[in-house]
Amino acid sequence: MQMDPSLEALLRDVDVSLKNFKGHNKPPRALEVIPESSSAPEVLADEWTSMELLPEEDTHDDLEQGHRKSPAAKFGSNQIGSVALPLELQHSINLLISSLNKSELRSDALRLFQNAESQDGELTHWDSSYDTKYKSRKQAAAHGARDGSAFATVALPAHYAAIMAVLHHIKTRVDPAWTPKNVIDWGSATGSGLWASLHAFQQSTGPADVTSPTANNSTIKSYIGIDKREGLINIGKTLVNNTPTNNLRVQWQKSFKEENIFISDETDKSIALSAFMLTSLPTALQQKAMVEEMWKSGAQTIVLIDHNSKQGFEAIARAREHILGLGQAELEDLDTQDRHIRGAHVLAPCPHDRPCPLLHSGGAPLVCGFSQRIQRPSFVRLTKHSGVGHEDIGYSYVVIRRGPRPLPVNSMVGRVGTIGKRASDKARLANAPLKELHVYSEGDAAQLLVPEQQETNISVTEKVLTPTEVEEQLRQEAYHWPRLVFPPLKKSGHIILDSCTAEGKIMRLTIPKSQGKQPFYDARKSSWGDLFPHAPKNKPLERYQPKDQGKSASGTGGDIGKRRDPYKNRERQDYATVAKNMRAERKLSKKQYARYNDDKAWETEL
Repeated sequence: MQMDPSLEALLRDVDVSLKNFKGHNKPPRALEVIPESSSAPEVLADEWTSMELLPEEDTHDDLEQGHRKSPAAKFGSNQIGSVALPLELQHSINLLISSLNKSELRSDALRLFQNAESQDGELTHWDSSYDTKYKSRKQAAAHGARDGSAFATVALPAHYAAIMAVLHHIKTRVDPAWTPKNVIDWGSATGSGLWASLHAFQQSTGPADVTSPTANNSTIKSYIGIDKREGLINIGKTLVNNTPTNNLRVQWQKSFKEENIFISDETDKSIALSAFMLTSLPTALQQKAMVEEMWKSGAQTIVLIDHNSKQGFEAIARAREHILGLGQAELEDLDTQDRHIRGAHVLAPCPHDRPCPLLHSGGAPLVCGFSQRIQRPSFVRLTKHSGVGHEDIGYSYVVIRRGPRPLPVNSMVGRVGTIGKRASDKARLANAPLKELHVYSEGDAAQLLVPEQQETNISVTEKVLTPTEVEEQLRQEAYHWPRLVFPPLKKSGHIILDSCTAEGKIMRLTIPKSQGKQPFYDARKSSWGDLFPHAPKNKPLERYQPKDQGKSASGTGGDIGKRRDPYKNRERQDYATVAKNMRAERKLSKKQYARYNDDKAWETEL
């Protein structure tokens, strides 16, 4: 192939230049030592101070980013973002898994906790509920060890995260000096409640290791686990034996005993816990019996946690009403007049002791549930064959404490953060009067004001509260703050918060931008499950569920004019369709009858 001579010469020159090109690495730059006799410009002390002011202001603004919320909003939104399983618990579970057959562990996890499967064979949903029923005790005993290992690998981390979130909220809401020492756990399974309570309540005098708490540094000294599932209990014992627990006294029982009742000196330092156990009981009578055992234990704090499903929420709500009824009966009983603590009140999540508005809405069933994220350990990712490093566990809960509910406190402290301070400073500068400059001549006599001539009408300022005092007042006010039971709706000009209020109703609070920068910012940064301290500018609206679910609303025009479904397009009835409808109606009637029996079971006395 012949080329143009000029193009051939150009390509030859380019080839030669590329071959002769050699890259030169830049020499490393090093710091040079400036001798004292150098002619470097001398910086005066005043100039050095002025140079420091600018970066100090920038860093101050960066530090203020974490305090843009008001102290009240920060207190109400004090939640755990993501729970990380402590290292000692991960090590104990890894030791357990190292002695197991990995393929059997995987198959057991699929059998117990896989809820659905796609057409491609990929897992679409994992459920942490353990409701497997066997035909006989012999079959249950044969699967006990394998079920316990799969439970500790898949369900224990999720249950640990939910319990940890609830216990963290309890620590925030109660007196910081409260240090529990005794825990009774109904439905202990493999010990998720044990590990969560040990890691949640740490001694302040111990080693400051916030990222990885240890069992040796816990204030919990006694733990009683109550469960009849021997396979799960044996795995729980193995996990405890793999970890040093210092002077912790751990007992595993199949039932609650009279000697487990706390005496008066131990009542205020005790917790009665039940996590994800209510819905595993087959009947409402058994659920009620377990709740009454928790009340009879004498524990000051009663914690009930279950799944955020319809069944789980209803079980939690009915147990809440029953315990409050027991507390009211204790107040009316003349035999309990000598007790220093009587009655009961809800600490969380409800800001009231009235009947649950979602349980008795009368319309479509709604669930009062929350969500907690956990960082998946390596053994969870390997067992589930998933590369996702986190998962969310949904739960419903109630925390009830003995004693009357604290009276409302309207101190309104801690409502202004950095956003509010900047807005008020800007408004004050804008409203300040303009100052005029006057020409001064040497002949004019300067008039100086002596202290006696100065104005003395100084306004008396209120007492400045310390951060500890502010937190204590916020802790008392939070008993009556509304709780966000649904995710907030964040618009450009207003924020909609559907909350459970102190009136015992589900109210829709609207926080517009015109209410102020601080309330609007706090509402915009609020999350599902937070307590919101600011009162709305406009009157809140009560949300309710229509009771006539199956009937169309009035004014829809369903029977007016032409029908949208002509007779020829209607589905023709046949025996198969009639039989299908009859089965559906029979199934619905059974559910309604079971619900009726459950209601009667909670109303009757044992």
